[in-house]
This record gives sequence, structure tokens and C-alpha cells, in this order.
Amino acid sequence: MLKSKTFVKKTRSGGVMKIVREHYLRDDIWCGSEFCVECKHDSTVLQKEAVIESDLCSSPHYIIPDTNVVLHQIDILEDPLIKNVIVLQTVLQEIRHRSAPVYKRIKDVIHTAAKHFYTFTNEHHRETFIEREQGESANDRNDRAIRTAAQWYSEHLKKAPDAQDLKIILLTNDKANKQKAEECGLSAYKCEEYIKSLIANPELVDRLALSSDDINEITTGKVLFPEHLPLSRIQAGIKSGSLLQGTFRASRDNYLEATVFIQGDGEDSTEVLIQGLQNLNRAVHQDVVAMELLPREAWASPSSLVLLDEGPKADSENLEEENVVRGRLPDNALLKPTGKVVGIIKRNWRPFCGMLSQSHIKEATRHLFTPADRRIPRIRVETRQAATLAGQRIMVAIDGWPKHSRYPNGHFVKALGNAGDKETETEVLLLEHDVPHQAFSQLVLSFLPKMPWAITEEVIRPVHLYTLCCNAMVRTLSGSFHRLAFSCIWEVNQDAEILHTRFTKSVINSKASLTYAEAQMRIDDSNMNDDITKSLRGLNRLAKILKKKRIEKGALTLSSPEVRFHMDSETHDPVDLQTKELKETNSMVEEFMLLANISVAQKIYDEFSECALLRKHPAPPLSNYDILNKAAKSRDVVVQMDSAKALADSLDRAQIKDFPYFNTLLRILATRCMMQAVYFCSGMDSDFHHYGLASPIYTHFTSPIRRYADIIVHRLLAVAIGADCTDPDLLDKHKRSALCNNLNYRHKMAQYAQRASVALHTQLFFKSRGVLNEEGFILFVRKNAIIVLIPKFGLEGTVFFESKDKITPPLTFNEEGPTLTVQNHTFHLFDRVKVTISLDSSNIQHQKIRMSIIEPVIPGVSVDPPEMEPQTKKARLNP
Repeated sequence: MLKSKTFVKKTRSGGVMKIVREHYLRDDIWCGSEFCVECKHDSTVLQKEAVIESDLCSSPHYIIPDTNVVLHQIDILEDPLIKNVIVLQTVLQEIRHRSAPVYKRIKDVIHTAAKHFYTFTNEHHRETFIEREQGESANDRNDRAIRTAAQWYSEHLKKAPDAQDLKIILLTNDKANKQKAEECGLSAYKCEEYIKSLIANPELVDRLALSSDDINEITTGKVLFPEHLPLSRIQAGIKSGSLLQGTFRASRDNYLEATVFIQGDGEDSTEVLIQGLQNLNRAVHQDVVAMELLPREAWASPSSLVLLDEGPKADSENLEEENVVRGRLPDNALLKPTGKVVGIIKRNWRPFCGMLSQSHIKEATRHLFTPADRRIPRIRVETRQAATLAGQRIMVAIDGWPKHSRYPNGHFVKALGNAGDKETETEVLLLEHDVPHQAFSQLVLSFLPKMPWAITEEVIRPVHLYTLCCNAMVRTLSGSFHRLAFSCIWEVNQDAEILHTRFTKSVINSKASLTYAEAQMRIDDSNMNDDITKSLRGLNRLAKILKKKRIEKGALTLSSPEVRFHMDSETHDPVDLQTKELKETNSMVEEFMLLANISVAQKIYDEFSECALLRKHPAPPLSNYDILNKAAKSRDVVVQMDSAKALADSLDRAQIKDFPYFNTLLRILATRCMMQAVYFCSGMDSDFHHYGLASPIYTHFTSPIRRYADIIVHRLLAVAIGADCTDPDLLDKHKRSALCNNLNYRHKMAQYAQRASVALHTQLFFKSRGVLNEEGFILFVRKNAIIVLIPKFGLEGTVFFESKDKITPPLTFNEEGPTLTVQNHTFHLFDRVKVTISLDSSNIQHQKIRMSIIEPVIPGVSVDPPEMEPQTKKARLNP
């Protein structure tokens, strides 16, 4: 059956366009139930034994949730207890438009066979499709569609001989929808009353998201925060320019401070400073907010104070102190545009990992949850499992944040395991950084070739066999195997000048499998003169020429303290920690990978100027170099920042006699000044330049095994050389741009997850080491602390000079230096210090590396060096 709707639409040119929309209705869509005798289908989803023990409904039943129940109670629907659920097409379509994360989660549940969730396409079923009535809102029409489908199911399954007792239950928290359903003879319940009626799992109640009525019940009292503006006023304010829209970014170092990033065109993006709890106004990290700029005389400078929210506070406590940020005195040269949050445009709430802080009140069910991420505020939750969850990592979701409450309200999602356990902490860091780590589905695995797999003669015949190409040199290929590759092949002369470049699908047969260290040993050993070693030396010579040319063009050689863990083969715990040592062979491989990436970038851009996937590195604004400039001046060194070439040359000249590590420290700071490199679509941008590599064009081609961007580049290159055919999506610049945005987000989160993993393994390493004393250098100076880099371990830590447990010594902070005077000693950037290093596990959730000053000796501040272990002392006495 075909239904069509015709309407006219005015075009931009002023003409009239006739549009016809066709909607096909069918009568062969099956209901999915084992009970049914009318619908014919090979497999069923909804079970005959549809029994969930409930005080409200003792007979077998299927559940139909409405849109808001799926949106807000997805944690409930994911529980193994909830089975035999009918998810209507109407509901799925609404979810898809309103929340991409919930849409993905409900789709995952639908595809879980054990859950028995069935998608019924009611919008294409002849007996369940309804037209929207005149004057009816879209929301009311969808509610009516849901009731119509529920009623059809109820009547349809009554025809089955074994389904006389089967009931269809509509779950809705909408009072009007519930009342109308009951008037139609349907069984309709609020989600909360149905879940509370379940006998098998009373703890499921803890996972209920709070409704607005529940939130208002929990938080009564005085108003603590300003009212948020309604969306209509926000939209009008943004349109008129009186309000600004941006992404809220909470500070890691100061819980009373945040910035709002306002996206502009090109380099016009700006950041606005927010200070004080009332001005933060219940915004949570990564929310999209509306904000109002304060008058210029109320602008402030960012706080130089490290200020952490160390303990929970009651709503009744005075917030005055927390509405003013303690930090530096206003400095006109450092003032930033400052504002206040006046409304929330889009919440970015997700389930957060952390730990429960049990209430001191006996038999209490309301407790505070402390997130692992310090940028997220504590959350009030109601649970009857507090004693069981003590000492465990759990997940909690936010439901709302009323103006009467110091903290948002939320609900328990699930337990992850014991805090401090390596597997649990690894799970936490993956979840917190949104790194997908579930096992691949059978659908994905079905695309893999059947094993054992081998390259056949049919595959080899069309391509040439190359023994040397860029792919043969990259992560350690096994010898004596044919392997498929995508090769970038250059013909070069003795001066590393490229005479010819070609790209081809190829088969390679690697002659050796070498680590960087093994390859370096061959190059350095003058007694080794076999063909492989000679080839390595030749490649190394060419790589050095290529690197010299890049540096002459202005490529930067920066520094970042990377660490390497040596793991116990049985426990997989770290047994040693040291900075990663880079060899000539690392640079050799890097040079050819860079050259391949540049060559491929130019090729795909020449072929697809509107949709090439490229990577750029924007030049940092001069303000980014503030700390680098101060650090250089503090040692009477001049660093030019006019261009990448000027910066590279001045970094090369920045040397201090008897302080060889100074140059490395300066390069580490220069790295911190850089902008993030990003993927982009060539048809959506005009600035292609890669600042760090001093290259006019760049992409990622060499690592498809670990980067999705490289796979897309491979597809574009394959089309460019005629090795593959294209599809419309590949050449759609808008879809390519959306993909680039996702790639940039995933890349950033992967970087953060990597840093968190290094921090976790560093903590595990020091857990059994007791207290160590090591030399380090001051990397940053704060108002109440110094941040110290330990070169031996590539480790950074903070030495605090403020403590609640003891009297704080006199501190004098000079922002211009920057310097910090503690009693009579002044700390400067790059000063050499000696510190103790230990693991502070007093807070099991936020375990951290603690550092204390040994040298210089400051009375009442410095600590005595720890006693050496007996074996260490003996080794020093008897070298």
C-alpha cells in the first residue's frame, strides 16, 4: 500500500517547487513473538516464557517503553533482568534525533540476542501507521502512534491460543499519555512503579534516573545558583550578540575556574574566563553553554593557584568564599575576557567513573559520589548498596542539577570492581576517555578472511614483487612471507633528490625482522657488511640528508619526556621505568614515513582537490609562547618566535655552559606551546600548512593498522591510481569533514588515555619502591607549588608548599619571573632541585606521586633524604 503526500515549497530564487513524499505501508511485517500463529517467519525474538516476576503484573508480559523512558532509563533497559521488550520504530527515530549516545546503546541492546529486544517497524505497518491530525503537535502524534502500536499488539496476540494471559505493558512517565492509554484499556505504568514492583532484583531501583519531581523533593531550601535562561531567550540573545555560545572547559588545577571556548572562523576562536561557583552556574565540563561577558572593569586574570576541592560541603554552607578565586592580583597585561554562565544549551552528561563517599548518617540512602575526573563535580545519589559499594569503582549518571543544590543529582549505573586493582583502573581510564574497547561483534569478524590465509598466485600475478619500499621498513615484519602492501616508491639520487615517485599495490617479502636496536647495532658494527646491513647504512645516509633539508626549511625538533616500562612477564606489573631512548634508526624510519605521507598527501590532493583527507598543524599565536619566553629570559637566552624557522634556529643556539640539559628543557616547554595538529577535508579549508614539519601539505598514510585516517587515505590513493573504484560517500566533502571531526576527537581522547595509562603504571611502579630521592628540574612555577621534571624517569610531579596539616611558610609569588620565594629561598624556572618521590595512597581514588624538597635546604620545609635500602648502600660502598 502506498500513501503519498504532496506540498509546495518556496525556493531561494522565489519560485515554487512541488514536492511529493511517498510512504509505503505493508501488511507482512511480523510481530516477532513465539506465541504468534499468524505472522510467518523463520526466527522469533520475543519469548513464550515472557515472565518477569512483578507485583503489578503477575502474568507473562511484553514491555513497550515510550521515547522518554528509553532516553532517561537506558541504564535500566540494559540490565540483564529486563527482557522481551518491543522497541517501536517511532521511538527509535526520536531517539536518533535527540541523543546519539543513547541511540547507539539501545541499538547495541537490540542486537544482544540474550536480551530478546525486538524492533517493530510500526511506521510502515498498515494497521499501526497513523497520520498527524490537524493542530496536533509532533510529540502528541508520536505518543498516539505508540499507543496505537501497543493496542495492536494486545489485540493481535490475543488470537494466539497460548497467549490468553499475555499482557502488553506500556511504560511511560507522561501523565497524559498514561491516562489516554488506560482509557484505551491498555496496561500502563510509570517506569519507577514498574521497576519497584520487580521481585527478582530490588537493587535495580538504584539505577532509576530521577525525574524532575524526585529532584525537587530531594533539594529544598535556599537558592544557591542563578536561574538558567530559557532556550528562547538564549537564542534571541545569541542572535542579538548580547550572549555568547561556547564549550565549557573546567580547570584541572582549580575547581573554581573554567574557560568557555567560543568557536570562530579560522583564527578568530576565543576563550572567556569564568571564575567562582555562581558564575560557573552548574555547568559541567564539555557542556555547550550560553554566557554573558562581564563589564571590562570586572575582567580578571587566570589564577596561578593550584586549588583542589578536597572535601564535600553541605548546601547550607556559605558559598561566598567559593565565589571569589584566590590567586594573583589583577594584572592589566594578563587580563582575559571574563564572563558568567547564564544558561545551558546542550548537556554533555555521560556515565562517570568514581567512588562513593558513604554518608555518616546511619541507615542513610543518600550519599555523595566523587568522580575520578577532578573536573566533574561530586554527584548526589540514592542507593541502598552503599556498604557493598564501599571501596569499589562505580559508574554514576547525572539526572539534573537544581538551583537549590550545591551538587547535581544522579543515579547508580554499575559497579566496575575494586579500586586500585589494575584491571579495574584500566577499565576506568578507557571508559573515562571514551575509548571503545568492547570485543568485535560477529558481524565485524565475518568480514575477515577465513583462516589459514595465504597470498595466492592469482593475487601475486597482477602486481610486481618489491623487496624494498617504505612499508618494508615499519612496527617488525616476519621474514620469508609474502605480504600485501601499498607502496610509495621513490627513485632518488645520491643527494636524496626525488627523481620519480610512484604508488602501487604490491607484494613484499621482508628479508629480516629487526628491532630499532638491532638495526642500529648492524649500522654501527663495522665488521658487518652483508647486503641487509649495507642497505640499512644507505637508507640511514639518505635519511640524514632528508632531515637536514627539513630542518633548513624550518622544521622543529622538539622534545617530550617519553617513558618506557619493563614489565614482569608473569604479573605484567612494571618492574623498571626509564626514559625512552631514541636511536638513529628511529629517525631513519621517521624520515621515510614523513616523506611517504607528504608524497601521498600531494597525490590525493592533486586528484581530489575537494575531498582529500589531510592533516595540518596550525601556527601557535604569540601568546602561547609566554612561558617559553619567560623561561629563556630567566637564563639570558633569546628565543625568536616570528616563524618556525626562527624558532628552530634559536632553539639550536640556546645553550648554557655546564648546563647541557637546558636545551632539552627549553624544547619541552616549546612543545607545550604548540597547537594540536588536526585532520581536515581539503575542500573545507584553505590553510594546509604543517607548522611543526615545515611542510605545505601532509597526511597520514603509513600506519593503517592503528589509524583509521590512514585507511581512508589508502582508499583515496587506490582510486587515484586506478587500483580501486570509488563510491559517492568517499568523495562527499561534508561527510569527509564530519569524519575528520570525529577522528580529531578520537585522537585527542586516545592521547589522554595514553597519559592516564602512563600515570597508572607509574603509580604501580612506585607502589613497591617506598621513598626514592632523585634530581630534577623546575618546569613550572605556581603561586603555591613548583612542578618538577625528573629526567631519569621522564616523570613530572608537584611540590606543594601549602598544607592543611601544618603551618604554611611565607610565600611570595612573582608572576613576571615567574618565581616563588619560600621563606628566604627563591625558586626559578629550570632550577636544579633534589626531591623525594613516593606514592601517596591516602586517597585510594586519586592516588598520586608525591614529591617533597630535599635540596635546597629550607628550614621547616625541606625533608631529610630517605634511608637507602641495605643492598643499595652496600653497592655504593663496594663499587
